[in-house]
Amino acid sequence: MEADPTVVEDLERLVDPATRGDPERPLRWTSKSAAKLAEGLRGLGHELVDRSVLRLLHRAGYTMQQNVKTREGADHPDRDAQFQYINDIAAAALKANEPVISVDTKHRELVGEFKNGGREWASSGRPVEVNTHDFPSHAEGKAIPYGVYDLARNEGWISVGITNDTSAFAVSSIASWWEQLGQKVYPHASSVTITADSGGSNSARGRLWKLELQRLADQTGLEIVVCHFPRGTSKWNKIEHRLFSFISHNWRGKPLIDYATIINLIASTTTSTGLKVYARLDETDYPKGVAVSDKEMATINLHRHEFHGDWNYTIRPRSTPVIKS
Repeated sequence: MEADPTVVEDLERLVDPATRGDPERPLRWTSKSAAKLAEGLRGLGHELVDRSVLRLLHRAGYTMQQNVKTREGADHPDRDAQFQYINDIAAAALKANEPVISVDTKHRELVGEFKNGGREWASSGRPVEVNTHDFPSHAEGKAIPYGVYDLARNEGWISVGITNDTSAFAVSSIASWWEQLGQKVYPHASSVTITADSGGSNSARGRLWKLELQRLADQTGLEIVVCHFPRGTSKWNKIEHRLFSFISHNWRGKPLIDYATIINLIASTTTSTGLKVYARLDETDYPKGVAVSDKEMATINLHRHEFHGDWNYTIRPRSTPVIKS
């Protein structure tokens, strides 16, 4: 394949989850067989057969996936229209050189000498020994990775929390991405667009999520545009298959014995397409059950979009920020 240096890039464009076969969309979804992909590559001038495509796919870390039944999001009559809306918002922001990030929480992990799925090369007869049982009480702690994936730069930022996956933790992770990476590469940005699931710490209904985003908007001066995927469709969120899947692949078979190991494994994740990942440990205590009053909600400078304002909204900086008590 060395004699055909553009084939991997063209394959990524074809296989990357896309909508209706358009490889130029920033957020895409589709499913194609090796035969169909080979046919598409031949149409782009690459002389490949099905088996060659399969080798390239495996080399790039792709695996065959089966359909999963979902409800609500998959059944929602405006699901496809919301996908289209997210694409349009993201494409417009990218064209204007404004940052677009995909965010989510990765599956939490127990920290300690526990079995981690997968295999790696080791001396014959000398496997890494781990605990027989995965009892949480035997863990050194828990690791909660919250990720920020920059669509334009193919960069990931992971904050590894140690207490709870709350909205305060989620927005703190976004804030740390902006402080450490975002503002340096987008010095003239006036907004940041966030694509997120509808549940969890970045829930579309979350009061604390919106209040924390308001505080972030006040601190940075950025307009924060948020577009949520309908429930049951979170796997279409870019971060799932452009960041989290590669992190899982990178640390498979390696016991996550301590936080340093977790941070190093995340930060060492790379791909043939140039993915870079940065990671940090967040030891802040984020308590559960923080209530947000109606009075606090009324202070949020929130502007719901005409199309599905429950999923799509913009939070603008307040002219007179409310100081956190």
